[in-house]
Amino acid sequence: MNLGEVERLRAATPGCASVIHFNHAGASLPSQATLDAIIEQLRLEALCGPMEAADQSVQARARSAAALLLNANTENIAFASSGSAAWGMAFNALGPWQDGERILVGRHEWGGNLACIARAVSAGARLEVIPCDETGAVSVSALQQMIDPKVKLIALTWLPANGGLINPAEAIGAVARQHGIPYFIDAGQALGQLPCDVQALNCDVLKGAGRKFLRGPRGTALMYIKPGFLERLVPGHLDVLSAPWNGEGFSVRDDARRFETSEVSVALLAGLANALEEFNHLGATRIRQRIEGLSGQLRERLESVSGLTLHNLGPANQQSGLVAFTLKGWDSVELKQRLAQRGINIGANGVAYTPLDMQARGLDSIARIAVSYLNTEEEMDVLLNALNELSLIKD
Repeated sequence: MNLGEVERLRAATPGCASVIHFNHAGASLPSQATLDAIIEQLRLEALCGPMEAADQSVQARARSAAALLLNANTENIAFASSGSAAWGMAFNALGPWQDGERILVGRHEWGGNLACIARAVSAGARLEVIPCDETGAVSVSALQQMIDPKVKLIALTWLPANGGLINPAEAIGAVARQHGIPYFIDAGQALGQLPCDVQALNCDVLKGAGRKFLRGPRGTALMYIKPGFLERLVPGHLDVLSAPWNGEGFSVRDDARRFETSEVSVALLAGLANALEEFNHLGATRIRQRIEGLSGQLRERLESVSGLTLHNLGPANQQSGLVAFTLKGWDSVELKQRLAQRGINIGANGVAYTPLDMQARGLDSIARIAVSYLNTEEEMDVLLNALNELSLIKD
């Protein structure tokens, strides 16, 4: 991805002209075309009536683009209002849980997923944490040693919210398939950053929000469910879309849309469709290369900031675009607010986001820079100058 292409992409993104945005892991900046798709659908709804303007081709476009993104079939794609909602629906559809059944998770598991698992634990299931290897990633060899007939689920947060780790999702999938154990991947930070092939990952369920590195609108998410695994999932909620009337009664759908409802924001799906098509056009490999280059350069430069501590996990030569750090004397939320006053957006995460990992590392909070292919070296210069100045205030 050359600089001329980056400049064209930035020119097509209104937010790039008004803010220096390093919070793509929270929510990225949508393109003008994505905004136009949403607005046009809302305009049609206002002129024709919301029901009358609900063109099914919008959903078909979004589903086709999502399937292409994941190397899946369209019938294996469902949309939801958030990644957490998608994961929770799939997890709850696995039940009921029995005494002694084991759920294995990485130490970096997303807090929302752990909140869902807590209900299974209260029913008698056991939550167990897979040990980390010497780099801090989930240990595949340790996982292999933990497998027995009581293991009913392996869950992985592929790219944790609190740092640059890229967990070995494909290798973990191979273990899950070897033993016939259901495997859920939270790809919330991976989608839009890395190539994501569900066939290679060998996962049964994968989910991610549209608002992060995919640059789609808030209130959208996608979920993949593997063919053959769908029949094992009994949704907790059904309506006339997920269980249509067949003339004699209501029959649950035989595709992933058994997890959707008849009420949906077509405008948001129009925006998501455009964002997914833009991502597919650019290509995941090219995007990965740019993010890897920029974030690697940024990590090196951050080491020169007085009082700044990086909180990296995983091999140094294989990091995501999420850069976690703390700055001496600064609360992470306060630091985020002070940078926002300078027109620089970053993130700040507390223990609740990744409680097992944060507690294991003795961290109360971290500040988070999330790099996108939209970011530039000039923006990094501004960020580093600001951090250097703020480090002196409380030195």
